[in-house]
Amino acid sequence: MLEFDDIQHILLTRTPAITGRYEFLAFDTPAGGRAWLTELLDKVQTATDAQATMDDSDRWVTLAFTWNGLRALGVHEESLATFPDEFREGMAARADILGDTGTNAPEHWVGGLAGEDVHAIAILFSRTDEQCKRSIQEHDKLLARTGGVRSVSYLDLNASPPFNYAHDHFGFRDRLSQPVMKGSGEEPTPGSGAALEPGEFILGYPDEDGPVANLPEPEVLSRNGSYMAYRRLQEHVGAFRDYLREHADTPEGEELMAAKFMGRWRSGAPLVLAPDKDDPELGADPMRNNDYNYKEMDPLGYACPLGSHARRLNPRDTAHNMNRRRMIRRGATYGPALPDDAPDDGVDRGIAAFILCANLTRQFEFAQNVWINDKTFHELGNEHDPICGTQDGTMDFTVPKRPIRKVHKGLPAFTTLQGGAYFFLPGINALHHLATLGN
Repeated sequence: MLEFDDIQHILLTRTPAITGRYEFLAFDTPAGGRAWLTELLDKVQTATDAQATMDDSDRWVTLAFTWNGLRALGVHEESLATFPDEFREGMAARADILGDTGTNAPEHWVGGLAGEDVHAIAILFSRTDEQCKRSIQEHDKLLARTGGVRSVSYLDLNASPPFNYAHDHFGFRDRLSQPVMKGSGEEPTPGSGAALEPGEFILGYPDEDGPVANLPEPEVLSRNGSYMAYRRLQEHVGAFRDYLREHADTPEGEELMAAKFMGRWRSGAPLVLAPDKDDPELGADPMRNNDYNYKEMDPLGYACPLGSHARRLNPRDTAHNMNRRRMIRRGATYGPALPDDAPDDGVDRGIAAFILCANLTRQFEFAQNVWINDKTFHELGNEHDPICGTQDGTMDFTVPKRPIRKVHKGLPAFTTLQGGAYFFLPGINALHHLATLGN
């Protein structure tokens, strides 16, 4: 039985937020960090709270901490040592494993995310711009009156038309394929796979292999917690549009090429079910837009290329032990939309996402290393993920076609990693435990 009252809402609910802020914080003193946390305890919604007030709430607060942040709050060294190595080391230190090299390397990250003084994140989601301003003002006042805690950097989110929280700046519909947990009350849509054991995502529960050992101690700290991998990806919208125009003869050809890169049309309609032209009704229908497989319906990638973004990040029935690789994804866009047909304006825009899982190595790092940045994925030979993989101008992208396949040589980078971090997302009781460490 999932303990909804002890689980931060972001793990089990997708709020109707359209804007917000990510605030990255440093604790200069343990007392300052605990004072900041104490004042926010009653602002953090549980899964029960969020589900009961979804129609009425206009703001949602989530708090999470890096390993250095837990230490800065005063967690004992014996407890800190029980956390897994990858979390203790942090994302920047594992850049080579993740494929974060070249322009994606930590030395190019912004907002201080590659440093060791990012201790916490406050995720302030809001339903309206007005509420977002109020939430930011309240948090700014809290920081001003609380010594020993300071803002390292922040990222303001933007979901202005024509894009919104369900679309990225390239115009693709997002949030289409998410795993479902047993006991969550949610039912998987057709083609999304069976509901999974909660331990794949939340600590303290059995996972697909049974009971889980070697959890962080004490139990109150890890129970109903999870890990979050934060990724801020700048989207080069102008470069993406230019590439489509330069390599396609018609607007229809541009749309098809974009869909081949992504694995879906911009509407969300999957290429496996709509190989020749977009089908917006299909894309908008959750009972149909995930109801397909690859092994039987498109084994050679004639509809959806083997190396497309969607096929890499969710290989479905072509992946071994797929249920042990699933992850929950949350996040939003940032930066203003680039108007249609406008040249690139140099403005930073993109998507800032959180990947939630119970095991960063087995789930997130595997996806980054093998699915996204393995050149030989599906025996392709010289390809990375065309959308979010590391691109240095030497990678290819293959579009299978009869009688002659099309190979795009020297693919440019359509996204650049601007920063990232590993966070621990405590349960509600754990937040109270952290706030009272000095008592």
